[in-house]
Order: sequence, then C-alpha cells, then structure tokens
Amino acid sequence: MSNKLVLLSIVALTFACLALAYEPAPIQDFCVADPNSSATLKVNGVACKNPMQVKAEDFFFSGLHLKGNTSNAVGSRVTPVFAAQLPGLNTLGISMVRIDYAPWGINPPHTHPRATEILTVLEGTLQVGFVSSNPDNRFISKVLQKGDVFVFPVGLVHFQRNVGHGNAVAIAALSSQNPGAITIANAVFGSNPPIPSDILAKAFQVDSSVVAQLQAKF
Repeated sequence: MSNKLVLLSIVALTFACLALAYEPAPIQDFCVADPNSSATLKVNGVACKNPMQVKAEDFFFSGLHLKGNTSNAVGSRVTPVFAAQLPGLNTLGISMVRIDYAPWGINPPHTHPRATEILTVLEGTLQVGFVSSNPDNRFISKVLQKGDVFVFPVGLVHFQRNVGHGNAVAIAALSSQNPGAITIANAVFGSNPPIPSDILAKAFQVDSSVVAQLQAKF
C-alpha cells in the first residue's frame, strides 16, 4: 500500500512540474513571420525571421486610412491587418481590421473561430448583433453611433449592418494574429465539394430546389 502511495505521489509531482513548466505567453520578444523561409522550425505555421535582420517595417502597416471598395453583393469591405499583412504580429495574439459599409451594406453573419472581436464605429450608424450558443440561441443586438464600442465573444455568429443615411466605417481589434473567418452562407451553401442538398434541405426544413438555388448562387 505504501509503495502505491509513493508511486501516486511521484506521478502527481511529475504532472505538477509539467504544469509549472508550461509557458502560455511568448518566451521571446517577437517572432516576425518569414513566410519565404525554408526553415523547418515554425511558430504558428511560419518561420521566425532572424532577430538581427528585423526592421521597423516588419512592425508597420499603412493603408487603414483608405476607403474600401464596397461595390459588391453585400455592400461592405473588410481590410485586414493580420500577420500576413503585418509580419510583426506573429505570435502576439492581436490584429485589427477596417470595415467599410455602403448604405444598408452588411458584414454578413460570420464567426471568428480563434478570436474575440471588439468594434468601434468611426462614422455612421451600425446595427450589430450576435447569437449565443445552443440551446438558447439568444439574439443580442444594438444600434451603434459614432464612437460606440461593441464586443463579439469568440466563436459566436455575429454581423453588422449600416442603417444610417450614408457610408459607415468601423475599426475592430481581434484577439488573435490570425482570427479566421467563417461566413455562414458561404460555408453552408458554397462549400467545396458541396454539402449534399438533401442534408441541407432537412437541416433548414426547405425544399431541395431552394437549396440547389442557393448553392448555385454561392
């Protein structure tokens, strides 16, 4: 019995040491993404640039002052500043976007699987909202004016719509350098290869012909 207690104590101590050894925060000042590197050791999917070759430009991005082209089906344009656009963001767990909206344009329902989003309205009036997870599926929505801030919890379906009389602009920060985006309509009706139409027809309780029309559209 005493031997078993000793063994259990050793195992528990081992796991405790492993837990203490775990470091959730970055253990270097930065890891500038170097997508063209041939190095096999990668952090967050990309190699780190040699720290001695890092320059100010690696931490710099210019362009958020430029209006995005909203001449598209949804009437909005997202300009991202992720690690792909700003290599110095790699491993830092933060990014941002500019979103432009034409009158009554929408940023359609979507999710960010790896990030919470906090949005600030710079110009115009936006209706924003998100839906909580099953089983409640609560719809939480508010109309925002210039200077208002709203947060979308990580992973939840959310949207914005311009309900003002002119163009609208927002800036959003996200808690990942690569937050990802899953636009619901595109993912469901525009997947490659397509989700079988009978599955979608049963899920949405509509005729298969409706599903076929939507899949052709996306």
